Amino acid sequence: MAGDTFGRLFTVTTFGESHGVALGCVVDGCPPGLPLEESDIQKDLDRRRPGQSRHVSQRQESDSVKILSGVFEGVTTGTAIGLLVENEDQRSRDYTKIKDKFRPGHADYTYQQKYGIRDYRGGGRSSARETVMRVAAGAIARKYLATKLGIRIVGYLAEIGPIRLEPRDLESVGENPFFCPDPSRVAELEEFLTQLRRDGDSIGARIDLIASGVPVGLGEPVFDKLEADLAHGLMSINAVKGVEFGDGFKCVHQRGSEHRDEITPTGFAKNSSGGTLGGISSGQDILVSIALKPTSSIQVPGRTIDTEGKATEIVTTGRHDPCVGLRATPIAEAMVALTLMDHYLRHRAQNADVKSTPPL
Repeated sequence: MAGDTFGRLFTVTTFGESHGVALGCVVDGCPPGLPLEESDIQKDLDRRRPGQSRHVSQRQESDSVKILSGVFEGVTTGTAIGLLVENEDQRSRDYTKIKDKFRPGHADYTYQQKYGIRDYRGGGRSSARETVMRVAAGAIARKYLATKLGIRIVGYLAEIGPIRLEPRDLESVGENPFFCPDPSRVAELEEFLTQLRRDGDSIGARIDLIASGVPVGLGEPVFDKLEADLAHGLMSINAVKGVEFGDGFKCVHQRGSEHRDEITPTGFAKNSSGGTLGGISSGQDILVSIALKPTSSIQVPGRTIDTEGKATEIVTTGRHDPCVGLRATPIAEAMVALTLMDHYLRHRAQNADVKSTPPL
């Protein structure tokens, strides 16, 4: 099985390849009555779309979404929502000269070994182009969470190579091609990425995400902890190699007296845990970071083997992102939204009648 479905009550099943006719998904479990039109989804797709600056892939895709089902007279019906995005700018010829070589750092070798066949055109199903449908589905979840619960999900570029960025102005994140939270550093990023392209190389990145307004109680406390499912969703994004919550790996160096989030009658003193306790949301902001590796599609020659097992050299040309983290923010936001949506419906199903002490 390919594992094309995410979620339990709010499920998303995606299909399509990088150079195929189209990409699509089926979103099931969305409650009825949510006002929804294509423009609600398109605005998030536009944030992810390639070709919007010289520092990302120059593949020219409009990523125009079509709602095929599940919406009637402007609102969701409670039935399956079908979404479709057609591919418009495939250049499969870019891959013909390396079709018999395994690109190091890509899924070429593992797909070939697992299935005995692979789509060499941009990686086929393993391409990050698949994430367009995650963003489309995530836009539906994001709208429901914002409308019904007041949840806001914001991501930003926190680190790229040697450059660390502080969240000086989160409102400015959407105003530059880097999702940079500090407008004063945009020129520095421009210079760094320009040099990276001249070198024909790539770089990794870290994205920080904040989900605010999350109610207390989301998450199931054994195998389906909220952070476990968030990590599952975020780790399923292409190129993600690490996930951490709150203080993350810094807790290795902390004492218990330092790490624990003390509780006062007016709320928590801090948020080292990243918004969960025992796998259940605490009502604080969900704080999560992801680390993305540098793309392996670069012009620096590297060693590999061909389909006959013979040693060879490879150089990847064509249209590629020198830093996949530059367009990862809306994808990561989408996976957070999908996870929170699924867990909200699961919590509502079992615990809607629970009475407890007032939350902080």
